[in-house]
Amino acid sequence: MTKKNLSIRVPILARVEGEGAMDLEIRNGIIEKLQLRIYEPPRFFEKFLEGRAYHEIPDIVARVCGICPVAYQVSAVNAIESAFNMDPGPWVAAMRRLIYLGEWIESHALHIHLLALPDFFGYDTGIAMAKDHPTEVRRGLMLQNLGNEIMRTIGARSVHPVSIKVGGMHNAPDEEKLELLLRALEQGLPEAIEMTEWLATIDLPDDQQQFNYAALCADNYAVENGQLVSNTGLKLNPQQYENHFNEFHQQQSTALWSQMDGEAYLVGPLARMNLTSQTLPCESAAILNRFNDRFPSHNMFDSMLARGIEICFAMQEAIRILRDYRRPDQTFIEPTPRAGNGSGWSEAPRGLLWHSYELDNQGIIQNARLVPPTSQNQARIEQDLHQSLLNFGLDNSDDDIRRHCEKVIRNYDPCISCATHFLKLNTVRQ
Repeated sequence: MTKKNLSIRVPILARVEGEGAMDLEIRNGIIEKLQLRIYEPPRFFEKFLEGRAYHEIPDIVARVCGICPVAYQVSAVNAIESAFNMDPGPWVAAMRRLIYLGEWIESHALHIHLLALPDFFGYDTGIAMAKDHPTEVRRGLMLQNLGNEIMRTIGARSVHPVSIKVGGMHNAPDEEKLELLLRALEQGLPEAIEMTEWLATIDLPDDQQQFNYAALCADNYAVENGQLVSNTGLKLNPQQYENHFNEFHQQQSTALWSQMDGEAYLVGPLARMNLTSQTLPCESAAILNRFNDRFPSHNMFDSMLARGIEICFAMQEAIRILRDYRRPDQTFIEPTPRAGNGSGWSEAPRGLLWHSYELDNQGIIQNARLVPPTSQNQARIEQDLHQSLLNFGLDNSDDDIRRHCEKVIRNYDPCISCATHFLKLNTVRQ
């Protein structure tokens, strides 16, 4: 039997963040090997933080990711404030939630319209898709800009914002700008709902699988904090994370992988929707109710609809916070550093982001650990690829298999650069 070696450099690498490859060997109609090979150089985030003062950390970790800087900042301050045994209060919590909601809107809108949708409409890029679907793409970019505007208004800039500090916020946002932001969100909300209803009409592969998943849960749909819950029955605070989650190296990967109680697991929008949709506020729950037949879902392709619902939630929640806004007497409380360990987390657009710090009595970082969502999803991505390819059919052409694998991977909106502390396909058929 002829042995075929094929190496393809996939031209759509720009539609994931980072670089990597997938090695696939099919022998006599059976998958002999399927392996994600992450070869992007490690970035050593944690080592950069050692020896730095606690107040430097929010601005440093924001540079880990240009798409999710707020996620890194909020998880960091949650962890450090835990170590200092301090609570900055409800106004700070509301402002951090608001800027985080902007990040959700921006990231989800970008992923849906420029990364995921081209897969389902047969285009290589969102720009190519815009020629035939100008209204939908224009609407998506408008929503993305609204998310950026929230981050810019609260954080002084949309990329690597500078408003979040240990103990609170640097400044209170300008009330006149908040009023303009409120009007823009109120005008844009019907467009977000229309987008979500449209997403629900798109024909998706029916790829049902069984998998485990985890997400934060709070009384009001968790974003900036909460208790970790899972479909396996876990209920954890941040200090208990390491009792059930472990990171490990795969020989082929410069990224750390993660398991929950020894098993692959999912974090992100679909996990949140499956586990915590009952905590959505009434207006957002009403939108979800239109798609009751879709959730809970064990089809990863429903992640796109989950992101659409979360955009609607994020806009509705941002509107609520802005309508209730009152300027505070002070925007932060002065921390009192002390030696100890602190852990904290939040829900990045892509899923759970856990930080842990050891500090000395002057608040200097002695040790740091950051576990991003893509690291947590990698074992599940590989598991998904194996099952999804069997459902798709191994007798398909190499090009069709490559395209399908890319589509599967993009469901997770992976940020490989964040995970290396995508897709070149090498196929061997015998």
